[in-house]
Amino acid sequence: MNVSLGSNITQPKYLRDSFSSAVTKNVIVVGLCISINYINGTLVHTFIKHEIFKGNPRYILFIHMVFNDMIQLMIAVVLHILSYTVFTLNVSFCCVLLMSVIFTTLNTPLNLASMAIERYIAICNPLRHAQICTIRKTYTLIGLIWVLSATQVLPDLFILLATKPITFFYSNIPCIRDYVFDNPYIVDKRNVVYIIYLTFVWLTIVYTYLKIMFIAKATNSDARKARSTIILHGIQLMMCMLTFVGPFLDRLLAEMFPLFITDMRFSSYLVIQIMPRFISPVVYGMRDQTFCKYLKRYLLYFVSKAHKLKPTRHVLI
Repeated sequence: MNVSLGSNITQPKYLRDSFSSAVTKNVIVVGLCISINYINGTLVHTFIKHEIFKGNPRYILFIHMVFNDMIQLMIAVVLHILSYTVFTLNVSFCCVLLMSVIFTTLNTPLNLASMAIERYIAICNPLRHAQICTIRKTYTLIGLIWVLSATQVLPDLFILLATKPITFFYSNIPCIRDYVFDNPYIVDKRNVVYIIYLTFVWLTIVYTYLKIMFIAKATNSDARKARSTIILHGIQLMMCMLTFVGPFLDRLLAEMFPLFITDMRFSSYLVIQIMPRFISPVVYGMRDQTFCKYLKRYLLYFVSKAHKLKPTRHVLI
């Protein structure tokens, strides 16, 4: 993996892994990507096949998060592999990949906040839940999530187009966000937007948790289960926040472990990019009894089908 030892804007220096280390790390990343997206793909398949899920706003938001995570994980892994194989990419192509990753990364916290609000309405205002959380409004909310993410990403692209010469977009550079979007104004704007963005999401999750907690003390187990779900939203949001502090974390690890920079970067990559994608299917797919019942059926079906396709050995006597 290419590792920057410089600041966000200065020309970086690189350290590269040995061939055996690079192969091992890429095998681990690809293996995790295939495993996680296999489970996520099964979740999406389960959702599509059963009307019971299509008519429930909770499951619609959940599957949107799963599908969003699948896109984010695949592109992040592609960028990871390319950093080992070609080292630099065409700027125009790199912009497309980076914009896709940034879009999907920004979508996740907003989706978590939306799911928390839906649980809050279901528990604290159940009589109006069906009226407020309709299917049409849910898909409108998903569209709004993408629009809000776009308003944070597209200005960076416009600034890049206005400040860089046309030759820049035909050149090759390391496909890292801070090397492509290196304008100081973009960096400052990004930091301010992230603070406002994450503060809003945190306040939403804390508010819904406190409201549900008071209801849970006096009512049924559904409210207590919803409270646990909100806590899990908060844990996942904390892991998502690592994405926004990733560059600072990488520089801190480089200073603390200068002899193991590449290994620290790889560990950081697994925690920041891979693990949050793993939480969604495990936490929501396995905890929800209705979804888990159908999910196990499809997982067992696919496993048994794969087992039947294995060639059998015939022993001649």
